[in-house]
Amino acid sequence: MEPRDDRSMESGAAARPDRGRDRDAEGKARNARPRDGLGRPLPYGAPGVPRAPEGVVRTAGASVDEAQELLRAGRPFHAHEVFEDAWKSGPAEQRALWRGLAQTAVGLTHAARGNTTGGARLLRRGADEVERWAASAAPPAPGGLDTGGVVVWARALADRVDAEGQVTDAAAQAPELRARH
Repeated sequence: MEPRDDRSMESGAAARPDRGRDRDAEGKARNARPRDGLGRPLPYGAPGVPRAPEGVVRTAGASVDEAQELLRAGRPFHAHEVFEDAWKSGPAEQRALWRGLAQTAVGLTHAARGNTTGGARLLRRGADEVERWAASAAPPAPGGLDTGGVVVWARALADRVDAEGQVTDAAAQAPELRARH
């Protein structure tokens, strides 16, 4: 019988060989392959778009600003990473809002990738989450978010994706996260 490392003995699992997976400084698996604007992995060495760094703590306003810029650039997958950071690092009472926003960005990502069924479903799920949060929270929304506008946008886009069954141009369909005055 081959020896196991200390970690595997603690968990009772056999040691796994390193299969050349990309890992961060803490040893967590991270895919370092370049990605396209919709977050799809590209072959190693291919030119990709810059990725939004993960685990960044931002103010609500900075999160909205960065996500808006990424959405307008047709990079909803990367905007979802910004929303996910806010969801994980923000105040507990705002987590449902940021999670809902992340779901809408992933819904737009799926629709733009051609997964219209999944895209529409995630757009609606995110809209429902944002709407529930807004109904239970005292205004204003963090970062100047226009929660009502996001809900209307996500539901309208989900309906359009369902009706047309077409791939969505992410940049052309990007929401405005703040109301225009």
